[in-house]
Amino acid sequence: MTAQLPTTVDGVIARLAALDAELDPRDGVACFNHIYLKVTKLVKAKVTGGTFKDGAFIEQMDVNFAGLFLKNVDSAKAGGRVDPAWQPIFDQRHNPVIWPIQFALAAMNAHIDHDLALAVVETCKQRRTTPDTPPVHEDFEKVNDLLADAEAEIRAEFELQLEKIATAPAESLKHYVSAFSMAAAREVAWSNATRLWKVRDDFLAYQYELAAITTPVGLTNVAILTPVIPPPAD
Repeated sequence: MTAQLPTTVDGVIARLAALDAELDPRDGVACFNHIYLKVTKLVKAKVTGGTFKDGAFIEQMDVNFAGLFLKNVDSAKAGGRVDPAWQPIFDQRHNPVIWPIQFALAAMNAHIDHDLALAVVETCKQRRTTPDTPPVHEDFEKVNDLLADAEAEIRAEFELQLEKIATAPAESLKHYVSAFSMAAAREVAWSNATRLWKVRDDFLAYQYELAAITTPVGLTNVAILTPVIPPPAD
């Protein structure tokens, strides 16, 4: 039996907080969950503060979005199937040679480049709107600032750790990680959402487009999680 998925943002925060307390901090999934909890709390604060024109849409999208991550967490815990976009992360989650930032960025890649498009499509269906209907895209863009702050925070922590290791592999890892762009990932997510929306009523076409999105995300995560140099001991 898997846990029931949350239906409110408060419920999402509670589930993520419970995971944060449950998982070993060295677990690759925990590395992402800790950041995701912070971002979800920021989204709630921005919704409450009136940042978004359609706060109800953003709240629903946030719940749908988190649900896609939590489904994989629950399925993995029960020994079930994990989405191919997430599979490399769950396969390597206990590998001590992979840096926390590698896990965090790989999970962001899976969650944004893959899951976010699905969340947009599902929320548009539930709210009886479309990705092209104002203010859906405008509010979507406003979330970028929250994610950019989170990205900057984990990069800063990573750079402090990496300064302790003055080797060629360390420089290679730093260069590799710096190539990841949150803004670019969200642009891809929006493009993917519009692709899926156009074929939402055609099952075969939808599955084809979804596979075309999922496969490269999974392959990219295999590359992101390639061990380069062991992280420093705590």
